[in-house]
Amino acid sequence: MKTVTGLYDSYDDARSAVKSLEDAGIPSNDISIVTRKANGVDVEGQGSYGAEGAGTGAGIGAVAGGAGGLLAGLGMIAIPGVGPVVAAGWLAATAAGAVAGAVAGGAVGGVVGALIKEGVPEEDAHLYAESVRRGASLVTARVEDDRVSQAQSIIESHRLVNLSERRASYAEEGWSRFDESADPYTDEQIAMERERYLAHRA
Repeated sequence: MKTVTGLYDSYDDARSAVKSLEDAGIPSNDISIVTRKANGVDVEGQGSYGAEGAGTGAGIGAVAGGAGGLLAGLGMIAIPGVGPVVAAGWLAATAAGAVAGAVAGGAVGGVVGALIKEGVPEEDAHLYAESVRRGASLVTARVEDDRVSQAQSIIESHRLVNLSERRASYAEEGWSRFDESADPYTDEQIAMERERYLAHRA
């Protein structure tokens, strides 16, 4: 299995990518979406992936893989350094488990640790986490080797963020890696980030 990732400035683009992946036959249990709550996503009272429920992380994927597809399983979780996110799928379950377990020591937990464990390069994992912190949406799909190209093509067809350009933009501000101890972005800061990037995309 390989992990294919896509970063989007618009939640609608991320949601469309998830639906396209599902339509292509990739199981909902192998797809995940994480976005900041500030994006106004309605979880329709489906509950929280907070510490009290994170022990049942395996159940998150099961719920998300129901008849309504991945997006029917959206729930809430608070990730250190990121803030409140709306998420569904395997990455949400893994991040919830890491938060609930309060993993000690030098290991990187949360979204960054989960992505690295699935083979995502560490520098990209930090960029993804920081981007979600600033209001972007992250879609991931775990696929068999012979479906990597197909999944990548689907993800790239939905207004994908250019990682090199985004990394350079953050670096100009002095950013180098995701910091779990940093204060999450406020809704106002996220709105400014969204305006900054969405206003200049094609």
